[in-house]
Amino acid sequence: MGRAPNLSEGQRSALVSLLADDDATIYQTVRRKILSYGVEATEWVRPHTLSSDPVLRRRATEVLHYLLRQDADNRFLGFCLKHGEDCNVEEGCWLLAQTQYPDVNPAAYEAMLDHFAAELRQRFEFKAGAESLLATINHHVFNTQGFAGNDQNYYDPENSYLNRVIDRRIGNPISLCLVYLFIARRLHLPIAGIGMPGHFLCRYQSSTEEIYIDAFNRGKLLTRADCIKYLTQTSYGYQESFLNPVTPRRILLRTCTNLHQIYQHLELTHERERLQRYIVALSK
Repeated sequence: MGRAPNLSEGQRSALVSLLADDDATIYQTVRRKILSYGVEATEWVRPHTLSSDPVLRRRATEVLHYLLRQDADNRFLGFCLKHGEDCNVEEGCWLLAQTQYPDVNPAAYEAMLDHFAAELRQRFEFKAGAESLLATINHHVFNTQGFAGNDQNYYDPENSYLNRVIDRRIGNPISLCLVYLFIARRLHLPIAGIGMPGHFLCRYQSSTEEIYIDAFNRGKLLTRADCIKYLTQTSYGYQESFLNPVTPRRILLRTCTNLHQIYQHLELTHERERLQRYIVALSK
């Protein structure tokens, strides 16, 4: 990336102001120039997003959004390349969300998950059996908070971005399982993600109990036999490995693979290529 050490504050402001030029050639030239400075340009573009000139306001906002997404893209790629199988999947989910929604504030959403867990902690009888604990979680997550599977628009990209799942209270199997997992982790419950082909579940497992949880279907509780029956009725067939917990890194990879397929279906080439880079990084 280039740098702008020789541009004064006034020169930077004048350059950004040219984004409002009526001449499309000048606008495109100025836009490319600003983008060449990379993330450092965000600080001198940002004030113009509040301009009284609607054209400048709109174009400065677009440029700022582009730069912030570019920065988020680099940060998520760095995370994928740096961390191994036991990466912090919650951190990874927020970094992924910022590649599409760069203004996302992870701390605010983490506080919401903290709050969900705190409310549940007050309702729990920790000496109760697993089914009782899971029923309490299910009621709070799917009834009180209103989370549900988006079966009306299953392939909506927003189903895969955790901020939008929490905002809208709808998602796909893996994103709803992630909400479930992140709440369970705050409660120190032995719940893991199970990456069955074609469907994603959670599993509660203690020394005496094993219960599978279908978060997409309002937390429906399943036995191992139920899962085996489901698999044998699909083209995948049953393999014991299909019911093994998946690592945090594999969860991120599956999320990105889902998004890649969705963007390919929607013929959004730029987004598809972006997700392809993440998949390559996570597959190493």
